[in-house]
Amino acid sequence: MQPQRRFWFITVAALLAVCATALLGRWQLSRAAQKELLHDQIELQSKRAPLNQVDLLALLEPSQEIHRMAVLRGRWIPAKTVFLDNRQMNARPGFFVVTPFKIEGSASVLLVQRGWVARNFETRAQVPVIQTPTGVVEISGRVALAPSKLYELGDSDAGLIRQNLDLEKFRQETQLPLIDVTLRQTGAASEGLLREWSDVASTAGKNYAYAFQWFALAGLISCLYVWFQIVKRNRAIG
Repeated sequence: MQPQRRFWFITVAALLAVCATALLGRWQLSRAAQKELLHDQIELQSKRAPLNQVDLLALLEPSQEIHRMAVLRGRWIPAKTVFLDNRQMNARPGFFVVTPFKIEGSASVLLVQRGWVARNFETRAQVPVIQTPTGVVEISGRVALAPSKLYELGDSDAGLIRQNLDLEKFRQETQLPLIDVTLRQTGAASEGLLREWSDVASTAGKNYAYAFQWFALAGLISCLYVWFQIVKRNRAIG
């Protein structure tokens, strides 16, 4: 390759690399900002008075109360419990346990993300034993959307152990009058379940670190280009 063509080829390649890494850095900053905004919204909602079952049932748009605390009374429907696979808590893989909860004084049912439990990796079809109280109980937690979806191959949202849970499909499957939101139960570990849900803002620091790495890489590419293609080139010509 001729020196002049080689110079322009390296120039274009360096420019593209700097642009790409800078854009990736900006994207990581935007992700961090989104997480911090979400954390602020959670903090704002947490300062509001907790919802009770009457308040929750009276809501026209329950999704507008996401992250707000709620204290509810009702009965578990343990026969409809499902175990969501490949879910982590404290960096340990296991199950999220989800059980419908019939709200006291109403026919309405709320899906509750009760907590996390370790799985048996030797017998993958075996589910762990958890305790589900009978009778009327009181639970507390945060109003939440349906459990986040993970990548799946084929249809794996059926059966006792499943990868994902679609609220509308589960409503049709169980014929339960499910409310359009769920509850992420909070509190100390109990009934064989851990409830140390991760804080959204706690991962924003990772995005800032990734952004720094991308910007540093962009700076390194720029410095190397200037040194080898401009400074040293000019010295060689001179």
